[in-house]
Amino acid sequence: MKTSSKFKTFLIIFLIAIFSIIAARHFIGLHFQKKFSTRPAPGVIVTEVKKSLFYKSIETFGTAIAQNSKTYRVKKDNIVGNLNIENRFVKKGEIIIALKDEKNIVADFEGKIGKREIAQGVLGSNSLIITLDDLKRIVIDIKVPENYVGVLKSGLKAEIINSAFNKTFKGKIESISSRIDPSTRSILARVIVDNSNFEIIPGQLMTVKIIYDEISEIGVPESAVTIQGNTAFVYIVKANTAEKKNIKMGKRNFGKVSVLSGINEGDMVISEGVSKVRNKSKVKIINP
Repeated sequence: MKTSSKFKTFLIIFLIAIFSIIAARHFIGLHFQKKFSTRPAPGVIVTEVKKSLFYKSIETFGTAIAQNSKTYRVKKDNIVGNLNIENRFVKKGEIIIALKDEKNIVADFEGKIGKREIAQGVLGSNSLIITLDDLKRIVIDIKVPENYVGVLKSGLKAEIINSAFNKTFKGKIESISSRIDPSTRSILARVIVDNSNFEIIPGQLMTVKIIYDEISEIGVPESAVTIQGNTAFVYIVKANTAEKKNIKMGKRNFGKVSVLSGINEGDMVISEGVSKVRNKSKVKIINP
């Protein structure tokens, strides 16, 4: 009888211990679940959806040529006084060089003058070649592949760059050839570039970008767009909550993507921190 009582007591204590362990694990689990499930909202950077210019382009190159240029050849011993040419600009009708025979060299147009020596030993090395260049506008003749003939037209904008300058020059197509060169399968076009600051020098090789199909559309940074298969989407923020929006993409320019549908101008789209965001999740905007 005593053995049976001891066994019952042991069984009760054992069951109480098991129940206590289970209960303790349950409440500890609830504590940690509550503590770690309430994570702070991820920080994101947002950008307002605005309209931007998007376009297609043709990139090629060409040599800079003065809009108007002329050369004059004179004898060195026929020049009166000192030769003043370095970085000199003259007006139309101004005397460039006074000569002893009084047949002075007069500028046919406004421009910058320079000189080109004739190498020693060459016949007539006593001569000097004077150049006059109208540099206000620069001409660049470019060759464009024939498959772009359908989009080329006079007046198209052009952006011109060269490694010597930390800037982009503006120009436009002035004329287009009426024939395609059968040997190169290209067509010749002439670009006129504004050079009113006289920065471009004739002879420089310039990279030319012809702009066409230009259109103003709303756009978002490329970093805001997530692509999964055939679907593209962004997250917009409303009341500190991220909302997933499927979009239809258009052209891409300068790190931006045009959006044809799915969001509206003025929406705030998440541009950085997208990987930490889920639909309908809370976010914290940390824009500077």
